[in-house]
Amino acid sequence: MPWQQCAALGQDATARLACFDALVAKHLGVASDMHQHAPSGVPALASALQGDTAGSKAAISANAPITEVQTTSTEGCRNKAYSDMSRFWELENGSDCGTFQFRGYRPITIAVAGSDSVNRQPSSDAPDHTASTATPYRRTENRLQLSVRTKIAQSLLTQGEPDKRDSLWFGYSQQSYWQLFSPEISRPFRTTDHEPELIYIYPTDVALPWGWRWRYAGAGLNHQSNGQSLPLSRSWNRTYLMAGFELDRRWSVQAKLWKRIPENADSDDNPGISDTIGRGELQTYWNMDADNTLGMTVRHSLTGTARGSVRLEWLQTLGKGWSKSLGSGQSDLRLHTQLFSGYGDSLVDYNRRRTVFSIGLSLVDF
Repeated sequence: MPWQQCAALGQDATARLACFDALVAKHLGVASDMHQHAPSGVPALASALQGDTAGSKAAISANAPITEVQTTSTEGCRNKAYSDMSRFWELENGSDCGTFQFRGYRPITIAVAGSDSVNRQPSSDAPDHTASTATPYRRTENRLQLSVRTKIAQSLLTQGEPDKRDSLWFGYSQQSYWQLFSPEISRPFRTTDHEPELIYIYPTDVALPWGWRWRYAGAGLNHQSNGQSLPLSRSWNRTYLMAGFELDRRWSVQAKLWKRIPENADSDDNPGISDTIGRGELQTYWNMDADNTLGMTVRHSLTGTARGSVRLEWLQTLGKGWSKSLGSGQSDLRLHTQLFSGYGDSLVDYNRRRTVFSIGLSLVDF
């Protein structure tokens, strides 16, 4: 039941109260029924809201001293009464922000990156795909990432569902490595990857052991290429299935499996890419507290070769005072520290193993 989801927020009093607020506001027309069946605290909230339908302020009693709270209209995908995963994919009616609104996807990042090696002469097993000469790139460079998405359709299969909302998204991500610290070669962009994709998300709410919840299932179509001509051209297409899980507001997990769309040998820029970059990934994030998040992404080839990669991340909130002074709540700006080891940090490195440490600023979901 929805009120149980609110109660499950535990000791996060602010989020729990906001959840009950949104729940009662949604059901103002049946407040008398709530008085008979709702848990302690909710009947008083229903009465307060009935007496003040404008929603300016409500006095709420929940076996505790009277406290004033500010009730607001729904904020959709910014409404903290819903979980991070629900707001990110707009899984419920109350966490919906509508179609054709630009939102963040992967972090928008500017960072300084240092690596144990740099690919000065990229190669591939495909004919005519190996650089003829080496370029004196430096191992320290700038990493830039742009990533946005928009919902292009919703309620395709969930019409008539009171709380669930499926969705179809278009996303675009771009990652570049810029040789900012190489003036002797005119500071070129070493590589830039382009990644458009189409994503379908179907909401679920299945209770799992130990308090976990299965929150969505999804499918997608992905293209990735670096937009280069021979001998540096690299590209591939894949389809994927994924699922998302969460535990309270502390843990979130996304599992993804993909299959490459086959290409003719004449058009295959990167043979064996699935054996190096991988065929699936498991992404886990832990919200240590309100300001710090740790993440780990593991990719694996799912074969005996056991190739793939590991990415560790630490995101720390910045600009809290500035955002509060503007009345905008928590800042979306993060100090972003990453450690990557494995194959495929960029598409031109699909068959080259390297370790990269980066630190910079990221703008997360907005």
